Amino acid sequence: MTKQSKIYIAGHKGMVGSAIWRCLEAKGYTNLIGKSSKALDLRQQSEVYRFFDDEKIEVVIDAAARVGGILANNTYPYQFLMENMQIQNNLIDGALSHGVEKFIFLGSSCIYPKHAPQPLKEEALLTAPLEPTNEWYAIAKISGVKACEAIRKQYHKDYVSMMPTNLYGSHDNFDLKTSHVLPAMIRKFHEAKLNDHSTVQLWGTGTPMREFLYVDDLAKAVVFALENQLPEHLYNVGTGKDITIKELAETIQRIVGHQGAIVWDSTKPDGTPRKLMDVSKLNALGWHYQTELEEGIQKTYQWFLQHQDNFKEVKI
Repeated sequence: MTKQSKIYIAGHKGMVGSAIWRCLEAKGYTNLIGKSSKALDLRQQSEVYRFFDDEKIEVVIDAAARVGGILANNTYPYQFLMENMQIQNNLIDGALSHGVEKFIFLGSSCIYPKHAPQPLKEEALLTAPLEPTNEWYAIAKISGVKACEAIRKQYHKDYVSMMPTNLYGSHDNFDLKTSHVLPAMIRKFHEAKLNDHSTVQLWGTGTPMREFLYVDDLAKAVVFALENQLPEHLYNVGTGKDITIKELAETIQRIVGHQGAIVWDSTKPDGTPRKLMDVSKLNALGWHYQTELEEGIQKTYQWFLQHQDNFKEVKI
């Protein structure tokens, strides 16, 4: 692979895809391909195959997915299961059938069992039941991981899956109906600050522990996988450090400048008690995260302030 290799980034306008695009451009890659969902519907196999026929892609980075938090997963289970399988199956099989030698599949830490030993090791996959609040998305992503593993085993191609922990950063989704916890808190605290520092109500008890990775650090991990032939099919990507949701809320509250009260609604679900990633495998190969949580939240809040009039809204 060279800096001129034709690299297709599926989902290039999303938070993850745009970060990968920026990272590749910064490193001098000049032949990046991206298609909007209007130009290429990844759920339609015929469109995806025609795209591979026309473009002669050499590398695929799959950062395309229907994503959302507990509320969205609970409300739209069929879409989270079916559309994610359609997207990844079309990309994986399209790449295989068109001779693509390098494929990087991006998933999520939610693929691991709800009560898997902490920190989560890659070997925990499929050893126990999933967290019910996001099992639909998780099952779709697990099928993608296993498809890439099968291709490595049967066809000996460099197809690798990377499972990031909870991501945040610029181009995040701040729609309160579908967003993840960190961007949702940024928006809630910001709007409460503007509303005379009114009370902020948050879901759950605040006791679950979560790990957060700045999206630009994930992008660097993807480029690391792109530029190296990794020996295994599945790698966790994270910081290896976590905090409680309560600590996260207080950190965001301080950065945003909100001075009102926080009320926890314990009638709402907490989700998985803890999701800390064991990132020792990728660390041992030479990749390490760089952005500490407070710095990353500050950068994300600044991006939100600059784009709050037109931030990303997800339409179901």
